[in-house]
Formats: sequence, structure tokens, C-alpha cells
Amino acid sequence: MPKNTSVAAHLRRLLDLLASGAPAEDFGTVATEARRGGVDGDDLAEIEQATQAALRVRGALRQHQRREAELTALFDTAGDLAALRDLDAVLRSIVRRARMLLGTDTAYLTLPDEEAGDTFMRVTDGSVSELFQNLRLQLGEGLGGLVAQTARPYATPDYRTDERFHHTHSIDAGVLDEGLVAILGVPLLLGSGSGGKVIGALFAADRTPRTFSPDEVALLCSLANHAAIAIDTAKAMTDARVALAELAEANAVIRERSAAMQRAEESHDRLSDLVLRGGDVADVAAAVADLLEGDVTVFDAGGWPLTPTAHGAGGAGTSGTDAPKGFVDTDGTGGTDATDDAAALVRAAEESRATAHAVVHDGRWVCAVLAGQEMLGSLVLSGRPDLDGPDRRLFERSSVVTSLLLLLRRSVAEAENRVRGDLITDLLTAPDRDPAGLVARGRNLGIDLNRPHLVLVASTDADVRDRLAGAAVQYLFGGDGVSAEHAGTVMLVPDSGATPGDAAGAAAEQLTHLVGAPVTVAGAGPAAGPRALADAHAEAARCLQALTVLGRRGAGGSAGELGFLGVLLGEDHDVEGFVRATLGPLLEYDDRRGTQLVRTLGAYFGCGGSLTRAKEELHVHINTVVQRLDRVQALLGPDWNSPENALELQLALRLRLLSRG
Repeated sequence: MPKNTSVAAHLRRLLDLLASGAPAEDFGTVATEARRGGVDGDDLAEIEQATQAALRVRGALRQHQRREAELTALFDTAGDLAALRDLDAVLRSIVRRARMLLGTDTAYLTLPDEEAGDTFMRVTDGSVSELFQNLRLQLGEGLGGLVAQTARPYATPDYRTDERFHHTHSIDAGVLDEGLVAILGVPLLLGSGSGGKVIGALFAADRTPRTFSPDEVALLCSLANHAAIAIDTAKAMTDARVALAELAEANAVIRERSAAMQRAEESHDRLSDLVLRGGDVADVAAAVADLLEGDVTVFDAGGWPLTPTAHGAGGAGTSGTDAPKGFVDTDGTGGTDATDDAAALVRAAEESRATAHAVVHDGRWVCAVLAGQEMLGSLVLSGRPDLDGPDRRLFERSSVVTSLLLLLRRSVAEAENRVRGDLITDLLTAPDRDPAGLVARGRNLGIDLNRPHLVLVASTDADVRDRLAGAAVQYLFGGDGVSAEHAGTVMLVPDSGATPGDAAGAAAEQLTHLVGAPVTVAGAGPAAGPRALADAHAEAARCLQALTVLGRRGAGGSAGELGFLGVLLGEDHDVEGFVRATLGPLLEYDDRRGTQLVRTLGAYFGCGGSLTRAKEELHVHINTVVQRLDRVQALLGPDWNSPENALELQLALRLRLLSRG
């Protein structure tokens, strides 16, 4: 083969090797084969020069391929950032690409923990050591600490022997457990120049000694820049989502408060309009019940209802003016009657006054109605256990309107009561002086003296007597009754259809509670006309004295309930009624059976309780007397022969004989 032909063949061989991407060592074999084939001199030198040129071309091609792969990876990373949804996924992709492009055994990314004041492993790829994956670095410790502190990339071919870093036992133990030797670390920077901020670091590491080239450092820096952008973008998106959530929450609060303010304004206008139109406490209770969709009742300071229960749309629908039920008995009596319920309500109102807010008591809202520090009463709302802030404030403001109306009503009542009191005084001291004038004065004050009225007379201990007149006004508050002080007692003319005894008992119970000391009340009537009312007052006064003498302090009663004393104290001296009330069961039995129980009882008492003398007077066997007295006991009760009852029976027997006389 001619020499030029041989040289051309070797050159084509070099081109084939370039085209196939053969390893660098294959290029050296071309010159060796040419030398063996007898090529020498200038031809051999030309082949050797061509081999060097081919190797340079091969290096350039491989560099372009590497740059193409790097650019592809960077473009892919940029695409991930553009479609950022999950920060962890983007960071894992960056770390994985760093490991792949640099051809290292592992790659990892660290971020600062601002609360702990150190740095932690956020993402690792290729790591097999749990100890290494859980490493935490203080600022300035290890290669990573140095990168974070200086904001510059650092590389070491052998970390364990590199004295440029501050070695610690924990970091060295983690690096040794992972088996790392060569490590390259670059900072994650936000911003540029001196104003840049390090928010983490990206690392690539090998388990064998290795020197990282400037191109590899630049590549890892590019990936770190993308990671910094990803972190900053994710933080911005998180901040934006938080801001949007806070904005939505703020808008909801603003809308809620705006609605609450509008409702409060409407409620204020409605309640103000009620007051200006002359509305009463019951009208306010009805308006509040409607506004709060519950049941509302107004109570006085003693826990007794001033208004019927007003029902809102969401109320329970109960009705009436009974004392509130369901308040827990805490006074140790175990009672569940109206008095215990009223006492429980008073305690709840006191708690409301102490806290200056409505309180929940046994499933109901209670708000004190105050005039300064004086307790005028309370508002009770049921059916709304979930009363929220705006509605609670509306309920509390309603108590202010209620207090204004109660003060107004009390002032009017006190003024009217003073005038009515003058009328009562004239009625009791001179009922016959000008009866027609007294009736006319009463009519002008809204009291028809010619209509039947009950008359109550109340008294209490001298040290609290000054409270009784005010308590009487409060007791009659809300009705058409009238009260006045007279001769150390208080006379009450209630607007009541009850019997004198029942009215006196109810008044004694509530006045005792209002005064805070026992109040004794006697009742008489009903009576119509000035003279009859004055006589009823005199009878009630005598009955009051009898109740006191009998030790019934703090109780209520009437002459009709005092037996033979009632006959003596009563104005009409109802003898027949007393006889019938005392001997009635015996008289009825004798009429039905034709027996002689009344005659036997008279003979028994007439003989001083001697059965022998009684049987002789009756001309019957002693057993007959015993049997008849047993029947008397069955009809009158086991204590028929007690001193007090025996006295009444004997008096009734005598009065019966006299009336038949």
C-alpha cells in the first residue's frame, strides 16, 4: 500500500472513532498501529498530530454534550418552578438532578430553623445513614456552616482531613456514618451582592476523594439559585394564601360586626320608640323576646314576676306569671317551691350585678336591672343557651331600658301612693265625716271605694319598720292596689280576688322576703264603702294583734281562721258560722244516722269528762258512751280533746244551745 494511502486510512480511523464516541484510549492505538505498519517520519508525525486534534474535538463534543444535559436539567427545573405546587417535590427534583449531573454518590439540601437557631437536613438523595439524615448544624460548624456563614461555595476533596472547617463530634460522626469524603457545598442566595440573604445550602458529595471542577461548582450554584427561587416562591405563595385567608376572615368579621351593628341600631330604635310611645315593661319584654327569639320575663328585686312571660319565635312557648322554675336549690332546704326559685333567681341577679354582665344560671340567662347599685329586678331569657356576643350585649342593653321604665313606674307609683295614702288616712280616721267626698277622691285616684276590697294590715319588728312601707309599695307594684302607713302598721288594699286568709298569707311571705325580717299580716273583708272599709281595717288590726299574741309572727291569717277568737274579733260575730265550722261533722252525722253524738259530747263535757256520770245522765250503758266518743274522735281527729280544741267545742255547744234557746 502506498504511504499516502496508509496515512489516509489511519485518518479515517480517527474520524470513525470520533463518530462512534469511542474512549480516549482507543485514539492512541491509531498512531501505534501506524508505527507498526511502517509509517514513519513526517507521515507518522501527521497521524500523531491528527490524533491530538481528534482528542481535542472529542473533548469539545463531550463538553457540549455535558452542557446540553446541564441546560436541559436547568430548563426542566425552571419548568418545575413554573408549575410549582409542592415545594418538597421541587426540592427533591433539584437535589436528584444535582446528584445526576455531577455524578456524585449523594446530594442534599439544608435549610435554617429560625426557632432553633440552627440548620437541618431538608432533602437528601442517595443517603443511607439515618444519623446523617438527622444532622443539625450550628452557624459556622462544618463545611455547611461555613457556606451559610460566608455565603460562598466551598469544596473539599477529603472532608475528614480538611482543617478549614470547624469539626464537631456530631457532624464528623454523621459524615463518617454516611462514608462521605469529597463534598461540594454552595449557598442558596436570595438577592445579589452584599444584600443577598442565605436561606440554605445545596451539597453534592462522593464517598471517594475527588476534586470538583469550576464547571461543576458553577452548575451546582445554578441549581442552588433555582432552589432558592423555589423556596422564595413557595413562601410567597404560602404568605399569599395566609393573607387571603386572613382577609377572608377579616371580611367575615367585618360583615358580622356590620350586621350586628345594624341589628343593634335597629334594636335601639325599636326599644327607644317603645319608651317614647309610652310602652310598659311588658312591651319591652315582648320586644326583647322577639329580637332574641327566646322567652323573656321581668322579675322584681325579690325574684317575683312583674310581667307575663313574653315569647319570641324561638322560645319554648311556656306562659304565665309563675316564679321561674328550674333554678337550682342551693340554700340547703331541698325545696323546689316558688320561694326557693325566687331566692335562686335573686342569687343569679346578684352575680350579674357583681360581674356587670348577664350570667347563665341553670340554662337561663339572667341580667340584673339596676339603678346605680340599687337592684330593681332582673331580666330572664330562656330558650337561647347559645347567646353570642352581639345578642348578649343586646340583652344587657335591654336591662338599661327596663331599669328606666321601672324607675319611671316606681316614681309615678310613689307619687300616686302618697296621694292615695292621704285618702286612706282620712278613711280610717273619719269615715263618716264626708263619705261621698271620700268616694269621689278615690274615684279620681282610680280607686272605687264602693267596690268590695280586701283590707290587709301588716307589721314587723321596730328596727326594720321603716322598710315595710317601701316593701308594701313594691309588693303592690304593677297592680291597682294601694298602701299607707297607719298607727305603726301598714294598711294594704290589694287588687285581689282571693280570700282574706289567702291574701294575708301570700302578702306575709313576699313582704318577709322583701323586708328581710318576719312580717305578720292579717286580712279582712271584702268590704265596700268608707265605713265598711274602716270596720274591716279595725277587724284586721284586732286579728293582727291576736296573731302576734298567739306566737304566729311572720304568718298571715284572718279572723275566720282563728276559731272562737275569730268570733270575738270579727266585726259581724258570725256565731252560726263558728258553730257550723266546729261541730259540723257531728251535726251532719247525727242528721244522717239519727245518732246523738252532739248530745253525748255535751253530756261528757258537762260531767267534767266522767264517763260514769255521762252514762247516767244519758241513761245508756257506759260502753255506748265510749263507742260514741270513739266516733267523735274519728270525725273530729285524734286531738279533739286537747285543751284548745276542747275549749272551742264547749263554746260551740253553748252557743248552739243559746241560738236554739
